[in-house]
Amino acid sequence: MSTTINKEEIQKFSDLAEEWWDVNGKFKPLHMFNPIRIEYILENIKKYFKIKKNKANFLEDLNILDIGCGGGLISEPMARLGANVTGIDASKKNINVAQIHSKKSGLQIKYLNASPENFKDDFKFDIILNLEIVEHVEDINLYIKSCSKLLKKNGLMFTATLNRTFISYVKAIIGAEYVLRWLPIGTHDWNKFIKPEELESLLSKEEFSTINVKGLKFNPFFNKWKKSNDLSVNYIITSFKN
Repeated sequence: MSTTINKEEIQKFSDLAEEWWDVNGKFKPLHMFNPIRIEYILENIKKYFKIKKNKANFLEDLNILDIGCGGGLISEPMARLGANVTGIDASKKNINVAQIHSKKSGLQIKYLNASPENFKDDFKFDIILNLEIVEHVEDINLYIKSCSKLLKKNGLMFTATLNRTFISYVKAIIGAEYVLRWLPIGTHDWNKFIKPEELESLLSKEEFSTINVKGLKFNPFFNKWKKSNDLSVNYIITSFKN
């Protein structure tokens, strides 16, 4: 039976599960990356769903599925803004960490040990978040197809990943893993990186239309991430289901 689960990739993140919420631990780069991801996602949600209210729970009534949720770094901010959040992950350890942390934070988030092809719920979702996941899955075609089945018609999906370029190899592999040691060596396989046009083609086959594509770039002078038109390394695609 086909699967999106790559056992080696799952084991890598399971081994680091206890460090998800340590801002100075192995996931420090992700904590630094998180604010710009959240900013971009919220901007596009507001625009697409025509949300004009700026109240604290402006995501209320929206059902969000966070695939590959890890320890809940994206799930929790969405839940704090009122969304009904479900987080799934193929690693039981990740789910355990996420459940414990959300409970401590006083948040009601439904966390399940599952992958998109074997996950079923009573309803389809308004929004699906695929953040830094597709470069780790075993079968990307099955992955996108499974996402399509879980999303409502006219639902919104965010897919963030890494471009397969020489620059991404230098920065994301050599720089981030070997020189700066931001990430454990072996975190990424450059051959699994995917070009934006390739990803858009896969999305199109499963009835997704692209709304926009944006690069996410690290600014070493300010030690923070920013949105950019440079798609050579990190990028995110916003699409909706036809």
